[in-house]
This record gives sequence, C-alpha cells and structure tokens, in this order.
Amino acid sequence: MKFRPCIDLHDGKVKQIVGETLNTEIIENFVSEQDSSYYAALFQKDELTGGHVIMLGPGNEAAAVAALQQYPGGLQIGGGITADNAAHYLEQGGSHVIVTSYIFRDGRLDEEHLAQIVSEAGKERLVIDLSCKEKDGKWYVVTNQWKQFSDFEVNQDNIRYLEQYCDEFLVHAVDVEGKQSGIQQSLVSALAEWVSIPTTYAGGARSIADMDQFQKLSGGKLDLTIGSALDIFGGKLSYAEVVKYSKELQRA
Repeated sequence: MKFRPCIDLHDGKVKQIVGETLNTEIIENFVSEQDSSYYAALFQKDELTGGHVIMLGPGNEAAAVAALQQYPGGLQIGGGITADNAAHYLEQGGSHVIVTSYIFRDGRLDEEHLAQIVSEAGKERLVIDLSCKEKDGKWYVVTNQWKQFSDFEVNQDNIRYLEQYCDEFLVHAVDVEGKQSGIQQSLVSALAEWVSIPTTYAGGARSIADMDQFQKLSGGKLDLTIGSALDIFGGKLSYAEVVKYSKELQRA
C-alpha cells in the first residue's frame, strides 16, 4: 500500500467537498487559498507518485493543466475526459487519464467509447474510475457526478473484463466520500480479492488507525487516497505523518 495524493478542483479552486452533494447544495469541507500548482509542487517534493487531479465540473481546465505542468508525469487527470481531449492532457504532463462517464453512458458500459479512449490514450496510460454506490448488497458504478446509477456491477468478473483495457483502477466509495466516517470495509476487502492491477481506493479514511485497518483488510494490495481528513485540506490528520507512514510501508 502507498498513499496517493489528490487535488480536487471545483470552479477553478482546490476544494474538498462531500461528493454526494455535487448536484445539490454543495457541502464544502475546505476551500484552499493555495492554487493547484502549490499542491503539485508539494507532492513532487515528497516524491509521491500516482496521485490524481479531478476536475469537478467545468471551469477547471486551466487549474488542472497548471498542476500537470508543475509535476510532469507525477499526476493522473480525470473529470470530463474523452477520446477528443485525452491526448491534450497527456501532452500537458498527465501520466494517465481517468475516465468514468465517457465509457459509462446512459447507465451502461459503452464498448465503442471504451475502444476509442484506449485508442487515443493507450491501455498503459488509462485509468478506469469505478466509483460506486451500494444497492441491494452489491456495488454499482455511478456516473455524471455520482448522481446516476449504471447497470454495471463492480464484481470480480466485470473487473477482470476491464483489466484488459486499462493500466489501473480508481474506486471512490461514494457513500462515504468526503465524510471522514471511516473506510467502507467490505468494499476494500472485496476489491483486494478481485483486482490484479494497481487499484486506488478513496473514501472515508481519517486517521493512521484507518490506514492500519486499510492495510490489513487489503493485504497491502490496494493504494489509498485521503483528502478531507488531511491538515493540508483543513482536516486534523497530519499530511506529514501520512507521507511518513506510507514511505515506511514501502521500505518494509
């Protein structure tokens, strides 16, 4: 397990919000006075790789590019990525592009769009976002800023199918995203059993104890993103301690 940093952008600013409120009255946990390049430089200094920049809606393109250019090859980029703009963001310094809504359209997997984005980005530079919510004891991919359920179940068979098209998965546990209420334990355990490529989990982590629990549940097989809980994003969890914990795990 390693810690993967994140930069969430909304209206051109670095923010931490409760993900489920994107389409209602947005609950902002934190709005930074620093710009995106500040955080990219911080992550670069601490040699953190595989983090992601997420554009939450329009008006974030310039801020996203600023982060990518500050830390070329160190950050992935997602939010509104299509076959038409994927190459642009890779050229600006993104290591990978992250896709969700472009390949999950009208509530189902769009095989044509999947083929198009693989053609443009390349399997080795594509991350598929399987952000999901629980329904009837199963997990389903949600799209369009997490407001629309798809019919695509996150399970072992479907994960194995998609692994042939991408380099990594990113999975937001939408039910707990931004709430600092602890990780979704059953999802973490299931993902660790199902995946065979690098996979990053996001949602609910708030303490070193949560990181310990995540490490045990995942058997070290998954990576972890922490956002709202970090002191650099207005929370109480020390970013420096998280980085130290992650680096010690890598050395172990």
